[in-house]
Amino acid sequence: MSHSIAFDTLSSMRRLREAGFTEQQAEVQTRIIAELVDDRLATKQDLKELELRIELRMTAELAPLKWSAAVTVAGIVALILKTFFPH
Repeated sequence: MSHSIAFDTLSSMRRLREAGFTEQQAEVQTRIIAELVDDRLATKQDLKELELRIELRMTAELAPLKWSAAVTVAGIVALILKTFFPH
């Protein structure tokens, strides 16, 4: 991921201690959560960047199909014109 998500480690440790965790347990648990948040969660910016990459890829992959469809439609129109309006 390219951006960090804010995680309040001090508040986490305080809440765990208030819930009965020892200082060491609260510290380890908070460290584990902070690592998971940093390594595994996507930010809104991450999702926007992914959306842009997918959009660009789809545009690039669909471009040839657009031209094929345009050529096909032009051919059909030419055939209809030739059929109904012969010279």
